[in-house]
Amino acid sequence: MRIQWLIGVCAALLLGAPASSETLRIDWLEHQVTPPPILSNIAAVPESLGLDGTRLAIGDIRTTGRFTGQDYALNETVIAPQDDFLGAAKSVLADGAKVLVVKAPAPDLLALADLPEAKDVLILDASTQDDALRGDDCRRNVLHTAPSYAMRADALAQFILFKKWRKLALISGQLPEDLAFTAALKRALTKFGLTLAGEKEWAFDADMRRAAAAEVPLFTQDLPDHDLLLVSDEPGDFARYIAYNSWLPRPLAGSEGLKPVGWSGVVEQYGAAQLQNRFREAAGREMAQGDFAAWVAVAALGEAFTRTQSTDPATLRRYLLSDEFRLAGFLGRPLSFRNWNGQLRQPIPLVTERALTALAPLEGFLHQTNELDTLGIDAPESTCAAFGDSQ
Repeated sequence: MRIQWLIGVCAALLLGAPASSETLRIDWLEHQVTPPPILSNIAAVPESLGLDGTRLAIGDIRTTGRFTGQDYALNETVIAPQDDFLGAAKSVLADGAKVLVVKAPAPDLLALADLPEAKDVLILDASTQDDALRGDDCRRNVLHTAPSYAMRADALAQFILFKKWRKLALISGQLPEDLAFTAALKRALTKFGLTLAGEKEWAFDADMRRAAAAEVPLFTQDLPDHDLLLVSDEPGDFARYIAYNSWLPRPLAGSEGLKPVGWSGVVEQYGAAQLQNRFREAAGREMAQGDFAAWVAVAALGEAFTRTQSTDPATLRRYLLSDEFRLAGFLGRPLSFRNWNGQLRQPIPLVTERALTALAPLEGFLHQTNELDTLGIDAPESTCAAFGDSQ
């Protein structure tokens, strides 16, 4: 029997909610992007990444809705890379959209959040990882369900400390997302008392499929001795060719090797296998981080609608940011939102291609209120002013 169905039944029995014909409209708004050219196209990004997770979640929360007398409507708007995202967003808002799950680059997300028409709209960002969007560039009407770069980097740093790997080296790419993850890694290493023995920027634009065995050893030869080689290559451009080709035979972690991710097809504990199986059946592929972030966004909205019996964006937002909100997310701990920057708290799986290695936060990394807040930007260091002291 499906775990989510059981959760829905229990919620309905506990609430004893009267039947209602109210429907929560949820809009999926996506601006597709043209990915940068990379050295290999082995791992193509699914065209429906994220949207498949949204569709699965709608089915899940409709199961609960049958017991609580509530329903959900999903509207999908997908904008091609060359088309006007903001114009399409305005049309969606003019049509009555009040609750949006968004997959779009950071500039588009900010432009949407700053629209006068979006002032009272609830936006769940299911794709960006930028730490700035949880900091100086945060917006009051935006909550984030994808883990930030800082959360992923902190998870990896905890594991490094746990393994007592003290000598570290780093190879980083130069695309914006590489630089962002590199900055997060360096911040995490400092946070946990670790240092880099050496680092290099990836400088090749040749086809490594034929040259890796010759070029990578020479490229890594001058790195100082290290226990672990970190790589920052978020699009998956070059890091796969470093594995087993580096001058020193060392484990790899970061964007390749041991990877800190929001979700992976190898996560199977805590009832996750049931979610994975349902997703494979529906989408015909493995559930990825982008799918899980979208699934969580919709599941969170369903939980808020069930508990508050309201479709009002302000009411839903207030509940999501409250201490009462908890979501079973198949990661061993209840998920919740940080009320100082709108980021979803969640454990971070550390995975290889075939297995789950660890689930952060690791044992021994303590926090005064919530151990999940050892991952990412904690309240005392937050620079998000839009949320302020109140929700």
